[in-house]
Amino acid sequence: MQASRELLKTLYTMAMLVEARDAYTGGHLWRVSRYSHLLASDLQLPQAEVERIALGGFLHDLGKVGVPDAVLNKPGKLSDEEYEVIKTHPQVGAELLKDHPLAELVIDAVLRHHETPDGNGYPDRLSGKAIPLVARIVGIADAFDAMTSTRPYRQGMPVTQALSILRDNLGRQFDAELGARFVQLGEAGRLDHVLGHSEPGVPMQRCAACGPIIAVPAAADDGDELFCPACAGGYRLSRRDGALALTPTGANDPVRARRPRADNALIDRLLANSGRLRARGKPGLLDLLFG
Repeated sequence: MQASRELLKTLYTMAMLVEARDAYTGGHLWRVSRYSHLLASDLQLPQAEVERIALGGFLHDLGKVGVPDAVLNKPGKLSDEEYEVIKTHPQVGAELLKDHPLAELVIDAVLRHHETPDGNGYPDRLSGKAIPLVARIVGIADAFDAMTSTRPYRQGMPVTQALSILRDNLGRQFDAELGARFVQLGEAGRLDHVLGHSEPGVPMQRCAACGPIIAVPAAADDGDELFCPACAGGYRLSRRDGALALTPTGANDPVRARRPRADNALIDRLLANSGRLRARGKPGLLDLLFG
């Protein structure tokens, strides 16, 4: 089991290092993973399949390692040429994964999460049920988080507006049945504990200049100095009575702000969750690793 845990940890670590390159996507992988988990659970899929889909949500953007920083962090609208570069990331991710022992667990999510039911997605313009279930789920979760999160060119939109956009595009951009179930989850408030968070109970923190884009690492302690990944402004972390607060320090350190690092404490918690499922006799992700 230890060898399988280490292999799984390499996937989480790879994904988090890629996420760290994008100043405005802190917590995105965790949120997409949790939204995917919630939708898959609502479908009453077997627990091991729910866990696999959640892992796919965490790994879906792996291929963005091949997107240049100038494109990935561009503050304005992408040109047609730049958008074509962005569209390569599913295939780049699949290429990176192809020799990994656990690739089959997540390859569909990585390669197919931008395919759409109407056949206008990428990379292969698949349509309808030809798109794997995991990709249809992750695609919905990814789009919802993108709409409700702050980006360099806009603030995150209200949940009601994002759900309305999902509803208006059912059967075209989003699977009709799965999208309708996701909208129901949102309207019932079952997504609220994930929205705007970077892990359970840890809301994204606001930079005075850039908005709520600072993800507090799971292992960060009271008094630690954190930096906005966009403007590199420094903040002192305060943890009091379970609440987080950031106080500007006046420092500015682009090197520390943009140094890629994996949140190992969060990864350990994700791995521990699979272990707890197995200990309770419920088949989880680790059972898939043993066949």
